[in-house]
Amino acid sequence: MRFSPGLLDEIRARLPLSEVVARRVSWDRRKTQVARGDFWACCPFHQEKTPSFHVDDRRGRYKCFGCGASGDHFRFLTETEGLSFPEAVERLAEQSGVPLPAPDPRAAERAEMRASLADVCEMAARYFQAELTTSGGEAARAYVTRRRLKPETVREFRIGFAPNGRDGLKRHLLGKGVDEAAMVEAGLLIRPDDGRASYDRFRNRLIIPIQDDRGRVVAFGGRTLDPDGQPKYLNSPETPLFHKGAMVFNFHRAREPAYRLGQALVVEGYMDAIALWQAGFTHVVASLGTAFTEEQVGRLWRLAPEPVICFDGDAAGVSAAHRAVDRILPVLRSGHSFGFVFLPDGKDPDDLVAEGGAAAVSAQLDRAMPLIDVLWSREVESARIDTPERKAALEKSLDDLVRSIADERVKRGYQLDIRLRLSNLFYRQARAMREQGGPAGGGKRAGRAGGGPDAPPSLSRAEAPTGPLFGSERTLCGLCLKYPELLERYVERISLAGISDALHARFRDELCRIATELQDVPVSSFFETLDDRFYQILSEVLDGEERGARGGRGGRLQPRFQDLMQRLPILRHDPPADFIEDLFCHYLDTLEIRGLEQELEAELDALGEAVDEEAWQRFRAQSQDLARRREECARDEQELADRGRVLRNARPAAAVAAMAAQSGQGH
Repeated sequence: MRFSPGLLDEIRARLPLSEVVARRVSWDRRKTQVARGDFWACCPFHQEKTPSFHVDDRRGRYKCFGCGASGDHFRFLTETEGLSFPEAVERLAEQSGVPLPAPDPRAAERAEMRASLADVCEMAARYFQAELTTSGGEAARAYVTRRRLKPETVREFRIGFAPNGRDGLKRHLLGKGVDEAAMVEAGLLIRPDDGRASYDRFRNRLIIPIQDDRGRVVAFGGRTLDPDGQPKYLNSPETPLFHKGAMVFNFHRAREPAYRLGQALVVEGYMDAIALWQAGFTHVVASLGTAFTEEQVGRLWRLAPEPVICFDGDAAGVSAAHRAVDRILPVLRSGHSFGFVFLPDGKDPDDLVAEGGAAAVSAQLDRAMPLIDVLWSREVESARIDTPERKAALEKSLDDLVRSIADERVKRGYQLDIRLRLSNLFYRQARAMREQGGPAGGGKRAGRAGGGPDAPPSLSRAEAPTGPLFGSERTLCGLCLKYPELLERYVERISLAGISDALHARFRDELCRIATELQDVPVSSFFETLDDRFYQILSEVLDGEERGARGGRGGRLQPRFQDLMQRLPILRHDPPADFIEDLFCHYLDTLEIRGLEQELEAELDALGEAVDEEAWQRFRAQSQDLARRREECARDEQELADRGRVLRNARPAAAVAAMAAQSGQGH
């Protein structure tokens, strides 16, 4: 129904907004001035201690100066109670005494038909409820007992029983004066095409009434009581009252608790929803076993901005989650998404409640995965990335999925996130190949993106793939000390390298200080220029604490220097100069890449949702450059390892083994 602006204005004029809002807040007496229609309270939309929520009765508007929420009478009801706009208008019109216009004749006819069918469904629900208490309902009552449903739960959800006879419900409703055609229209009877008499759709089944947003019975779900009966669950067909793709089971009960908690829990079936509701999760709804539709997604967002979908952990549950992701992606919008929980294999919510109570369910819900993590794991775990073509295929698959998101801000956020994940993934995969000692694509697991079930890919947005590069930092410092010509040649890059360990950073800074202050001193005289300040820092680096300088200049450095040689096996020998310089530059590259990762992560956090085109292009270019640097670094690392194997055959085994081992450390 469409409402004219004049009608809406009349409702606003007759009903002060403060009366509508007062049911949800307590006015602050110090700031509120009732005579002026000026009201203040703590915001009902977010947690706060100082009142920043303002209602202006003269303008009929509210605004929170903390979270920015604003609107009028109708917006307040839709946001706080999950009502649709027509429902909010109808409620406020009734409260204000404003008559609603009569619908057009066709709409009135359809409304009358729906009301008539709702009456038929209500009579059927009462019949099923009564049958549950009869002698014929013994098997149904036994099933209810096995599901540990309490009597009050059975009454609340109006659980009933459909007898095994062919036409028990039909005869009952005919006796109430209900037309057979209405029963067929309501989905209660099946009329064969061959002209035989119609018969009851639900027979020998536990019956669960399905109610609409107002709590009216509009359809039924039946669970077979025959161990060999098929299908296990049977729902009403599509009717003028019941559209399965738009319906969410238990919505009318969950609406207010979900808004109060700011959370909504979605399960696969109505029996799961009933079990969780009984356990105290009154904000639970069920999808009736259908794949999510756009309308269902929107309905769930009326409950909470990020509902959590709870699936079984078996293959069917994972498959259902993957179908849900595909349905949700196109309609994602700013501030709205979904979380996903996968229960232990073979367990359903009822099992968790029985074994560990509500705490067991809550523990699973605390592990909810964001939608992007489910999307990422689905695409990556089945992908092979051992060739450039396969990497490109994975990147295209993810890009195509993200492009389906209509909301530009959300789409860009996903693109940024996916770009970082792919960069990390390709870098880790390249390193894994090197560590297995084979060429690109070698090894049974080298090309599998997920690394197998025991090594799932990290789902962190910008996780550093190697952690603190402690070994790289220490080796770089040692190389500077033994090869001062490299220190002099690369002093600028060394001074800018990001070093995380405080003692390593001090050691590096002292080396750079000496290299820049004494530029006129020949490299061959480098050690003669080292002072007591440097000796002390060297001792701290080696000992991990301040113990003071162990001696002065000249020969007294040697014990400390020998300690360093023992810590870093590669420094005990004399590999070729070109190998040492390449290794030195590789360590510098590694530290510089770590710095780029940190800068990119900081920029992503700073961007937030307000991403303009220029910022997006800049970030994209930076992320592509980082991916390129990582791949180059991985290739260099592989090449150094290969060269180390060649040197192993040309030098004494013990010496080169230590050198080759050290050349692969630090990452």
